[in-house]
Amino acid sequence: MTEPQENWPRPAVAWYMVGVLMLAYILSFIDRVVLGLLVGPIRADLGVSDTQMSLLYGFVFAFFYTVIGIPVAWAIDRYNRRSIVAASVALWSAMTMLCGVARNFTQLALARIGVAIGEAALSPGAYSMAGDSFPEKRLGRALSVFMFGLPVGVGLALIIGGLVINAVSGASEYVLPIVGTIRAWQLVFFVVGLPGLVLGLWILTIREPARRKRPGDSEHVSFAATVAWMTQRWRVYAAMILGFSVLGMAINVYQIWGVQYFVRVHDLTISGAGMRLGMAIAVFGTAGILAGGWLTDRWRSAGHTDAAIIVGLVAAVVLVPLSVWCTLAGNLTLSTVLLAPIGFFTSFPYGAGATAIVVLTPPRMRAQVSAIYLLCVNMIGIGFAPFATALLTDRWFQDDLAVGKSVALVAGTAAVVACLLLLWARPLFRAEIAAGAARAAGTR
Repeated sequence: MTEPQENWPRPAVAWYMVGVLMLAYILSFIDRVVLGLLVGPIRADLGVSDTQMSLLYGFVFAFFYTVIGIPVAWAIDRYNRRSIVAASVALWSAMTMLCGVARNFTQLALARIGVAIGEAALSPGAYSMAGDSFPEKRLGRALSVFMFGLPVGVGLALIIGGLVINAVSGASEYVLPIVGTIRAWQLVFFVVGLPGLVLGLWILTIREPARRKRPGDSEHVSFAATVAWMTQRWRVYAAMILGFSVLGMAINVYQIWGVQYFVRVHDLTISGAGMRLGMAIAVFGTAGILAGGWLTDRWRSAGHTDAAIIVGLVAAVVLVPLSVWCTLAGNLTLSTVLLAPIGFFTSFPYGAGATAIVVLTPPRMRAQVSAIYLLCVNMIGIGFAPFATALLTDRWFQDDLAVGKSVALVAGTAAVVACLLLLWARPLFRAEIAAGAARAAGTR
């Protein structure tokens, strides 16, 4: 499926947009992931279990993030995307700060829901804006740069969050103007939430790109029409979306329970565990996204229309042994070393997954299809993966020190299932790309 290559925004304008949106994506993961570092003190203060914390970190966040994402994406396909994204950044940042005044589990859950609602607009908006700013041959790189926000944001959340926790742990309570007395863990939410209020204003400096059309596209596409489009191609969308969603379970397991593995099994401090995982994800995860985006574009240019699927398959195959070995090794040094390739290959397919969605979908449907894609990615990755891991630890093993076994079982199984789904998706994806190219040629 090709688009006309003329009249694209100037590269400086397009890349500036991607850079600012990448910063927003970084902040979104910092605000999202820092909760995982605070499992210990929150459990102590609020009296909750691992399973309850996994629900707060995972299903509660993922449900509202994905459900709200669909109507938000409908608006993004029709109205000014820049303004919607700017408002969403300000909202989730304010709600992150509200997490810092929570006095019980219910209040923390409500604030967490607010964070999820705010973050729901960013990715659909970014996918849509990037698709209208870059020709397909450069789209993989552009989306991969935006996706830097994932490993960098997660890495910085673990590193900075750990350092902030260490810095504020000198006192059990702090007094803030207006807010009053708060616990040390609550102060962390104020520190990480505040920068987003500034970034929300910065996003307003982005230029809204002109919306593009393929031959035969309508001006506006209803959600029903989008669902009908996907239903007619349900096999390729189901195999591809589920494949990348299940593959995403690995990184989400490590974000929260990888930290707890190093804290509980190897007696590291939160800052020490956060530094190990944070450096691996930030440094090697960024390299993985770069490599995955570059290979997607290179293989597409070489004629492999299913390049994005191949990149996902490579990641899934490599992660099968790595994700099992890391937390079963029983050796601190070896587990730490294995975090580097895990950080690389858990991030390797993310730009490819976004590229596959954009390439397969007509421009006027991209935000809505992206929202459906993100619904699956997040309900399975953010929602189910941490919950399943906590459930294994609490109910099957019934031992906090067995968290490493739970991580290995969930991440390893996910990698195997992702391999099978992406193998199913590959020929279907090639066939749909070829059919789309034939349709486009027939309308000229």
